[in-house]
Amino acid sequence: MAKIKSIKYNFIMNFILTASNFIFPLITFPYVSRILLASGNGKIAFVSSIVNYFVMVASLGIPTYGIRICATVRDDKDRLSKTVHELILIHSIMTLIAILFFLISVYSIDKFFQEKELMLINGTLLLLNVLGVNWLYSALEQYDYITIRSIFFKILSIILMFALVRNKSDYIVYGAITIFAAAGSNILNFINLKKFIFFKRYHDYNLKQHMKPIIIFFAQSMAITIYTNLDTVMLGFMKTDNDVGLYTAAVKVKTILCSLVTSLGAVLLPRLSYFVSNGRKEEFYILIRKAFGFVLLISMPLIVYFVIMAKDSILLLSGSGYIDAVSAMQIIIPSILFIGLSNITGIQMLTPLKKEKYVLISVVVGAIVDLIINLLCIPPLGAAGAAFGTLMAEIFVLAFQFIYLKKILRNKILEMNEITKLLFIPLLASIPLILFVNLFEFNSFLKLLISSCLYFPTCLILYSMFNERIVYNIRKQVITNTKKLINNKIK
Repeated sequence: MAKIKSIKYNFIMNFILTASNFIFPLITFPYVSRILLASGNGKIAFVSSIVNYFVMVASLGIPTYGIRICATVRDDKDRLSKTVHELILIHSIMTLIAILFFLISVYSIDKFFQEKELMLINGTLLLLNVLGVNWLYSALEQYDYITIRSIFFKILSIILMFALVRNKSDYIVYGAITIFAAAGSNILNFINLKKFIFFKRYHDYNLKQHMKPIIIFFAQSMAITIYTNLDTVMLGFMKTDNDVGLYTAAVKVKTILCSLVTSLGAVLLPRLSYFVSNGRKEEFYILIRKAFGFVLLISMPLIVYFVIMAKDSILLLSGSGYIDAVSAMQIIIPSILFIGLSNITGIQMLTPLKKEKYVLISVVVGAIVDLIINLLCIPPLGAAGAAFGTLMAEIFVLAFQFIYLKKILRNKILEMNEITKLLFIPLLASIPLILFVNLFEFNSFLKLLISSCLYFPTCLILYSMFNERIVYNIRKQVITNTKKLINNKIK
C-alpha cells in the first residue's frame, strides 16, 4: 500500500505545483504571444479545444470517478489493482472509438483539415491519456511525485520552446512541444504504475459495476467541457483566429488564477471520499469549512486586483497587440470565485457524498446558459461576449449547487460574519490601489510590481485587524512552529 501523507504535506506539494503553474506561464506566454501573435495563438487554442472534446469522450467520467473509487479501496492493494485494470480496459475501448471518429472528423471537416498537422499532433493526447492514469496518483495522494514530475517536464518544455519556436510559422512546433510534456508525464506515470498495483491478470473483471457512475461523470464532464471550451470553438467558427487569440490571452490569466484558488481542493477529494466511506462526517464538514474560507480568502483579493490592473497585465503578458483583450479579461476574472466555490460544492461535497447527478444537472444548466449567451453576444462583442457567457455559466452552476446543499451549508459550513469580512476587506484595500493607478505612470512591469506590493500586504493587514479566522490560524501556526524550531535548536 502506498504511504498516505498528511493533508498539510499534500497541500504544500500541490501549492508548489500550483506556483509552477503560475510562474511558468509568466515565462512562456509573453514569449509565445509575441512570436506567434494573436492568430497563431488562436489556431493552437482552437485546435486544443476541439481535441479536448474527443479526449473527454475517450475518458468518459474516469478522471473523476477513478479518484473516488480508488480512494475508497486504496487500503487493499488487490482490490485497488483489479479496479485500476477495469478502468483502464474501459478507457482503452472508448479511446479506440474516439480515435476513429477523430480521424474521420479531421479529414471530412474543412476547418479541421486546414490545420491537419496541428490536429493530428494534438490528437496523440487521446492515446496518451490511457497511459497517464493521473486519477490513480491523485487517489493515492502521491502529490510529491505529481509535483516533481510536472515541474521537470515544464522546465524541459521551456528549453525546447526557446530553442525551437522562433517565428510566427512555428505554431505547429509549439503545439508539438506542449504535447511532448504531456507524453513524457503520462509515459512516466505508466512506468511507475507497478509500484502501486499488481500487473497480474484477474479472471472476474466486472466492468458493468463502474458504468453507471462513469456515465454520470461523463455527462458531467461533457457539460463542463462544452461550456469551458465552447467559447473558443464558437469564436473560431463565428469570428477569426485573431479573436480567438485575444480571448485566449484573457483566459490565460483567469486559468492561472483558478489554479491558485482551486489548489487546496485538488488534494481534498481523495481524503473527503475516504472520510465519507468510513462514516467520519464531522471531519468531512471541518475540511469543507476550511476549504470555503480558503477560496474566499484567496479569490477576492485576486479578483479585485486583476480587474483594476487588467490593462497592465495584458500588456505585460501578451504585448500591445492584445490590448483589445482587456475588457474580456475584466469580465471573466470574477468567474474564479464561482469556479472556486463550485469546486467545493460539486467536486468536494456532492461527489464524495455520491450525489454527482446534481453536479451533472448544474453543469448542464451552465452549458445551456453559455451556449445561449454565446449565440447572442459573440457576433457583436467577440471575445468580450464569450467571456460574459463563461461568467454567467459559472454563476448558474454554483447557484444550482447551493440550492441543493442549502441545509448543509447553512447549518454546518457557512458563517456569514466571516464571509462578510472576506468579501469586504479586498474592496477596502482597493482604495489606495485605485489612487496609485490613477496618480502614477510607470511601465507595466513596474506598475504591477509596485501595486502588488502595496495591495496584497494591505489586504493581509486588514484581515489581521479584523481578526479574520483563517489568517489568525495561519499566523498562530507559523508562530508555534517557529518557537518549536528555535527550542529544538537550543536543545
